[in-house]
Amino acid sequence: MPLLGAHMSIAGGLENALLRGRKRGCSAIQIFTRNSNRWDVKPLEKDETGRFQRARKETGVEPVAVHDSYLINLASPRQEVRDRSLKALFEEIKRTEALNIPYLVMHPGAHLGQGEKAGIKRVSDAFDLILERCGKTTVTILLETTAGQGSSLGYRFEHIAGIIERVRKKERFGVCLDTCHIFAAGYDFRTPGTYADLIGSFDETIGLDRLRLFHFNDSKKDPGSRVDRHEHLGRGKIGKTGLSFFLKDPRFRDIPFVLETPKGADPNGDDWDEVNLKFMREILEE
Repeated sequence: MPLLGAHMSIAGGLENALLRGRKRGCSAIQIFTRNSNRWDVKPLEKDETGRFQRARKETGVEPVAVHDSYLINLASPRQEVRDRSLKALFEEIKRTEALNIPYLVMHPGAHLGQGEKAGIKRVSDAFDLILERCGKTTVTILLETTAGQGSSLGYRFEHIAGIIERVRKKERFGVCLDTCHIFAAGYDFRTPGTYADLIGSFDETIGLDRLRLFHFNDSKKDPGSRVDRHEHLGRGKIGKTGLSFFLKDPRFRDIPFVLETPKGADPNGDDWDEVNLKFMREILEE
């Protein structure tokens, strides 16, 4: 059975994300290591990393990924934003490495009207600069598929393939596939045939060996809407059948599935993460 988990809050300390994950029945979690909506952040202290590793050992919850700050945009043509993004991503990589977490998930960025080709070049050039500065980092950057809102890159598999093809250190890159995002971007996979087409297209364009993580979400919006609105599993436009194809695919048994569904409680007062995790386990047990 694959690792199943959810994005967990670090409120009150990084270690609390692990404790929250265990309480909700996660075997894996994704976290921010910092406030995701601020540029500046103080460095990690030794006692912070120590508490995190102790909680990791105590809970048995394996943190598979860090998600980067939403402010980072390597595709931006605005020099100030690009400079801040380069600095912030360097810091994100070092924080992820300090916590001994293997993956750093990030959106490719938005070209802001300059065109997809120019945006892809900016992103790959930025990665070359950052990874040269990082040296022999252990972190793998996972480029996340996007819904394609605005001028965002990553809503086509070709965008991600184009970035990886251009970077020098290709071994440092993988992919995080978000089910809501690809659906909203126009990849409809709700039948056995369309699912097979989707996986075939991913494999041909990027390569299944690059797929390291799933963000597992239903979608509030229709396929091709290019609107990023996550929904609880089985309650959106994708539905149980479409989602089950991924969970039941034997090729993905060793790939973690992480929820990014809305937090809170359902109408019965049950925690939504627990409800969604139960949904996943029931599919796997069918």
